[in-house]
Amino acid sequence: MSDVKAIEELGKKHLSLKREIAKVIVGQNEVIDLILLSIYTGGHSLLIGVPGLAKTLMVNTIAQTLGLDFKRIQFTPDLMPSDILGSEVLDQNRTFKFIKGPVFANIILADEINRTPPKTQAALLEAMQERAVTIAGERHKLSSPYFVLATQNPIEQEGTYPLPEAQLDRFMFAIELKYPSLAEEVQIVKETTDDEEATINALFNAEEILAVQHLVRRIPVPNNVVEYAVKLVNNTRPGTPSSSDYINQYLDWGAGPRASQNLVLGAKAHAAVHGKFSPDIEDVQAIALGILRHRIIKNYKAEAEGISEEDIIHHLM
Repeated sequence: MSDVKAIEELGKKHLSLKREIAKVIVGQNEVIDLILLSIYTGGHSLLIGVPGLAKTLMVNTIAQTLGLDFKRIQFTPDLMPSDILGSEVLDQNRTFKFIKGPVFANIILADEINRTPPKTQAALLEAMQERAVTIAGERHKLSSPYFVLATQNPIEQEGTYPLPEAQLDRFMFAIELKYPSLAEEVQIVKETTDDEEATINALFNAEEILAVQHLVRRIPVPNNVVEYAVKLVNNTRPGTPSSSDYINQYLDWGAGPRASQNLVLGAKAHAAVHGKFSPDIEDVQAIALGILRHRIIKNYKAEAEGISEEDIIHHLM
């Protein structure tokens, strides 16, 4: 199949996926779009939202529609790295045997990832970047494709451990979930208080998702789009020749090169699912918020004046 035909098929499959997910999840179209884009590009996503917005159900439903192996890890203060990665045990023959942890699946839901100490959070770093884990000096490859979809509650901060910047940077998207509209909440209540259960059909398999990831990487990108993405990221860095007075005034740190890479990759996937064979600047702008919001660090002046990360990114665009 030619790449042109494959992109057309991806657009149709994307719409079918969203219809299948909508059997269970009401609304949250933008959130679902971004999660699927991260999967098409091989990235990870951090879902930020208050309890009760169906974050866990959403990830579980998406895993079912993609036909992938799914594991949930509930992050708690007493969780140890071996609880995630696995450990070596002595079997009856007095030899060490490696027992795989829940990290060995296609989609990992890291539920409330900020509730566990940094030592355990860091256990995911190698898995997210290298798609492998090292136990007792031996390297174990993870399943392919491999995605970490983490959730975080932005309100309750007591007993939580903020994610280090190095780990935040591993997430392609930070996606904020909003409350549903009145009409959506009425529909949610109607659909979740009856005795019917929706049947979810798998529309993809692991091999097809890997093929989509390769397809997205083959999509050509005009030089002006690459330059726009890189300049957008460069302009977030205070104290550099490209930074404006506004950025110098309100930011302590800007985004790194991984943000530029993710902007271009995300723009390719965004273009493909909208039937375009090459991304333009509008595709970069459509995904910029999710890619940049967790990679810029505001200063006290921005906090005092109530300026959000979204305000700063919109100003840059």
